[in-house]
Amino acid sequence: MSRQRGERLSRERQKSEIEAILFAMGEAVDADRLAKAMEISVSEVMELVYEMKAAYESEERGIQIIELEGAFQLCTKKEHYDCLIRIAKQPKKTALTDVVLETLSIIAYKQPITKIELEKIRGVKCDHAVNRLIEYGLVKEVGRLDAPGRPLLFGTTEEFLRNFGVQSLAELPAVNPVKLADFKAEAEEEVELTLKL
Repeated sequence: MSRQRGERLSRERQKSEIEAILFAMGEAVDADRLAKAMEISVSEVMELVYEMKAAYESEERGIQIIELEGAFQLCTKKEHYDCLIRIAKQPKKTALTDVVLETLSIIAYKQPITKIELEKIRGVKCDHAVNRLIEYGLVKEVGRLDAPGRPLLFGTTEEFLRNFGVQSLAELPAVNPVKLADFKAEAEEEVELTLKL
């Protein structure tokens, strides 16, 4: 079956499959795994990869295939590192609004926490803020509460720790009890004003 498939596909098509696999994996893939995925022999894979390596090296391409102990990885050419460093150092456009930041703070200090608990604390719906935080990779689903309806529990991610420059949640600054009481009073006043309107 593998030989039939190999004979059906053109060499260019086989090379495009190898390129797709290496790009999608983002790490070194050994020749045996490539051969199994493509249903061809290891020697055929090696031949195709070496042809691709030569083509990438001879052409004005930004990528190359490197070999690491019988495995192959698609990566950028070192002569382009300066350009990559400049773009990697550019600040991200993502900005957290006050609402999103407030929601993130509550999750960070109260995790694991459900949306219902979040909404009780904030006094408003939190769907948009939670979805935005998940999209940014700062919050994730960490399980389900053992209660009726089994609501989702949310917690922070490693990305949250990286972005806020802490190694663990234990390093988060302690909340001042006086300020906490002030925040609670402010929140209660806002709720009362909203109800009166």
